[in-house]
Amino acid sequence: MPLPTVGDLNWLAALEHPALLAPVTYAALVAWATAEPRVAEEVAVAAIDPALADTAALTAAHQLPVMISVNCVVVTGKRGGVERVAAAAVRADTRADVNNVLKRLLDVRKASFMPLEQAVAQSGMEYGGITPIGLPPSWRVLIDQGAATRGLALIGSGIRGSKLLLPDDLLARYPGAEVIEGLAYVPIEAP
Repeated sequence: MPLPTVGDLNWLAALEHPALLAPVTYAALVAWATAEPRVAEEVAVAAIDPALADTAALTAAHQLPVMISVNCVVVTGKRGGVERVAAAAVRADTRADVNNVLKRLLDVRKASFMPLEQAVAQSGMEYGGITPIGLPPSWRVLIDQGAATRGLALIGSGIRGSKLLLPDDLLARYPGAEVIEGLAYVPIEAP
């Protein structure tokens, strides 16, 4: 199967370009590829201007469809004094349902976004590049069903200077990932 491409970025085989990935992301891809040969053939990486790492800027600058862009947010809550963490991967045109679905999935009284500094330190990834691939094994990786039905998924690489592109069905099969229906909702825009 050919390497996926989209927009005007120069897509390369991710496993052949570790400098374009956070070390934890590269290590996770290598481990995943031993069990899933598609990873070596179908996970692409492209260098980007770090100033364009945010979805709106990147999609506009490189003719990328926003409907395949997937954002990853880190949510935390406590139960019995024990912190519970989940990474939620949702389409860029939706929002993670933190107050209902994530709170229930984490089985916590209150769920909230993990503070930026803590998310960066614990994930080993850069802000704006956090991706489901390579997160700490104690974190749940939750993927919204809507992010697993678009054909391709454009996600972070662990750094702001690149993006990963892979078939969404492959992302849904990432080891330990849970595909959740209704994890995200479409926000209602104010008039």
